[in-house]
Amino acid sequence: MIKKIFFAAVIISFFASCNSQSAFKYSESIVKKEQALTGDITTTEDKIEGFIKEDKYDSVTAAADRMEKLVDKTLTEIKNEPAPDVKESGAFKEASIKYFSFIKSLYTGYKEMGKAPTPEARNEEIIKLQKLVSQKTDIINEMQRVQKKFAEANGFKLENQ
Repeated sequence: MIKKIFFAAVIISFFASCNSQSAFKYSESIVKKEQALTGDITTTEDKIEGFIKEDKYDSVTAAADRMEKLVDKTLTEIKNEPAPDVKESGAFKEASIKYFSFIKSLYTGYKEMGKAPTPEARNEEIIKLQKLVSQKTDIINEMQRVQKKFAEANGFKLENQ
């Protein structure tokens, strides 16, 4: 009888470990997708800032379009990648989609600003972009909150904790 209980405990422990491992791998895959974009984001932001100062709005449009497509590719990967069958994975996937959609929307906003046909239209796009940027902290905080909850529910720690 004790051997059966011990064997059952080992099996349960093994499956719990597998679930924790698949949750951790899923979390890491999302982090890696974000890190893969970081260099392009930094470079593009610097370029866009310079183009705006030089009134090169066609260049703003081109740079933003390129980034929008890069982020969209990552977003599509996240949407198509099945979340593991672990606690809180659905919420984490949805938060990831919302986060990357937000990043994409920033570049859509830059692109629309660059394409604006008149200074008035450009100012309208700038106002829309400023409203969007004002949400950045909330979006990031929500993503981090959901990711932390996902990690805690599945028995692993995030690297920045």
